Amino acid sequence: MPRQCGIATYTADLARALADLDPDLTVDSVAVSDRSDYVYPERVCYEVIEGDEAAYAPAAEYINRYGYDVLSVQHEFGIFGGPAGSHLMSLLREAKMPIVTTLHTVLRDPSDEQRAVMDELLELSERVVVMSHRAVEFLVEIFGVSPDKIDMIPHGIPSIQKSSGVELRKKLSIKGPMILTFGLLSLDKGIQYVIEAMPKIVREHPGAVYVVVGATHPNVRSSAGEVYRESLVALAKDLGVSDNVRFVDRFVPTEELVEYLAAMDIYVTPYLNKKQITSGTLAYSVGAGKAVISTPYWYAEELLDDGRGVLVPFRDADAIAEAVLAIQRDPKARDEMGRRAAEFGRRMLWPEVGKSYLKSFQRAKREQAERTRAMGIEPLVAARSIGVLPELRLDHLFDLSDDTGIMQHATFTVPNRSEGYCVDDNARALLFTAYMDREGPLYNDVALLQSRYLSFVLDAFNAETGRFRNFMTYGREWLEVSGSEDSHGRSLWALGAIVSRCRNRGRREVAKSLFEVAAPALLSTTSPRTWAYGVLAADEYLHGFPHENTIQLLKRELAGRLLRLYEENRSSEWQWFEQSLTYANARLSQALIVASEMPGDQRMMEAGLESLSWLMAVQTGDGGVFVPIGTNGFYLRDGERSLSDQQPIEASASVSACLSANRATGDSQWFVEAHRSFRWFLGENLLGQPLYDKSTGGCHDGLHAKRMNRNQGAESTLSFLCALVELRDAGARPVPLIDSEEILEV
Repeated sequence: MPRQCGIATYTADLARALADLDPDLTVDSVAVSDRSDYVYPERVCYEVIEGDEAAYAPAAEYINRYGYDVLSVQHEFGIFGGPAGSHLMSLLREAKMPIVTTLHTVLRDPSDEQRAVMDELLELSERVVVMSHRAVEFLVEIFGVSPDKIDMIPHGIPSIQKSSGVELRKKLSIKGPMILTFGLLSLDKGIQYVIEAMPKIVREHPGAVYVVVGATHPNVRSSAGEVYRESLVALAKDLGVSDNVRFVDRFVPTEELVEYLAAMDIYVTPYLNKKQITSGTLAYSVGAGKAVISTPYWYAEELLDDGRGVLVPFRDADAIAEAVLAIQRDPKARDEMGRRAAEFGRRMLWPEVGKSYLKSFQRAKREQAERTRAMGIEPLVAARSIGVLPELRLDHLFDLSDDTGIMQHATFTVPNRSEGYCVDDNARALLFTAYMDREGPLYNDVALLQSRYLSFVLDAFNAETGRFRNFMTYGREWLEVSGSEDSHGRSLWALGAIVSRCRNRGRREVAKSLFEVAAPALLSTTSPRTWAYGVLAADEYLHGFPHENTIQLLKRELAGRLLRLYEENRSSEWQWFEQSLTYANARLSQALIVASEMPGDQRMMEAGLESLSWLMAVQTGDGGVFVPIGTNGFYLRDGERSLSDQQPIEASASVSACLSANRATGDSQWFVEAHRSFRWFLGENLLGQPLYDKSTGGCHDGLHAKRMNRNQGAESTLSFLCALVELRDAGARPVPLIDSEEILEV
């Protein structure tokens, strides 16, 4: 509130009920607004304009920052922006606390867009609240939700004292039966059928009055004005019952609504849509302990069962009239109906509903904590440090790729043909496809790309020099005899991954043959990063062929060079391999960690973990955000470190290295560090700007001092995609978890 919306009313009532349970409980609300001029009460701590997709993620950042224990979502498709309310997902994907979602609508036949939103919503929610048994059935049978994940909590209602309506009846001068309908007016409410029933009712009860309380629904009013209300007024006049039909043309607050409910004799919900899974107005009327008449929509069939009300056919004015007259003719039956309704309604009072919600919240926290411990992660650390992984999208990868390979650069999102191709990026792309080589909806598409990238790397190898060429024009002409040492190491790393991971025998055999021919050249290289790539390449190869003695010796030799380099340059304050930090830094530490998996290499493990710990500390800025070394100046020992031109390759390398450390040690803190590095892509960086483009799956080319590089080239996009897939495959569940000992105090 004050938004005129049933969900707004429910949210306000629930927040009040929760807060009233204990004065020490903090309950704040995020309002989703259809316009920007509402003046909200103090409880609303943040506001999102529903149609502004960019506003949802900052809302998540806000609630994460203030450390709330639980996020309770009141969901209805129509109140959030985007197709089927999909904008909401931008908030929920980023939330770092358990999500408990109340579904005000559960569709039996959702559209494709609604189904997609619902599936993700259910995945992101730790627990789901519904208000009817039929909704539980739909979730289990249609959406495949485990019954153990669902809490059936009735719609909350206020306490209604029968005596409180006496003064209102006097004020309205009502001497006969008072029939009531309330709620926002729209065409599907069926109010015209009650008005059509009034002549027959009035003939037997001349003092009967039908009171319609509520403003026209804002969406209806904005598109059609007051046409519906005016048609109802005209209908009453044509039927000669204008004096017996009264409209309260405004959005009535709960306190005043209680007066109307206490004053009425019969409540009618003549709705036209059978597929309505809940109704706050019907819940209120049952709680009032009065006679209720309704059309047989889903929620009414359930709520009015066992003699708690009367069901009449849809669009049948005569049936409504007969039901009203029958109730009035039998006061004893009417009182019994009201008694049954009031008894049932006691469990729906807001204090009871609030207690049920708190039990759901506590269970959500406990279950997430148990799952976290099963993953070997400290729950409280995970809750504060692990975010939701975005959806994997390959649109931009396909845009950059053609039948030759992947192009190096893009101008914004448009591939730049003039700068051609390079083996560096095609090797990165080949490595990514190796990570993706599994069953799934994207497999066939990725398999096609894998063949093209492998073909490019194969063609890049120059048998005369034993080295890979790097740069190729768009016209498929090689520009050099041999490329850089690093491009040679990267190419071998990708080939090694194909050898150990690819399920296609032909591609695997081609990669193996080329790897064995090209690997010896690594021994003549001088670049530490090439040595690191070589170790990672040999490690991948050996996962497929663990007894290849030549490759084992190659891995040990290159790792030994790195260890000696580390020992020569390390000091207590500078725990690094060189006298500077430049690019792809974390790969050096990762190589030692991977190499130390071999027996007798404890010093390599120690050096790898020590250097990586030091590097991650260096790469930590204010607020704990990941800050990689900028390529515009790098970081010379005893000099000023560069923050300009931070590159995605650094975040990707850090994610991968931390995951290797986590696998080698079992220490969950490395898993948390991997996530911290990854969130650099999502906006946790010095500029607070996401580099990942969720509309394409691409990634911007870096962060300058005051702006982002808007181009989305191959290296950046592949750095993001590799990091995402590595994290996803490391067991990262897309929901943060919280310590069961840190229970919500109520």
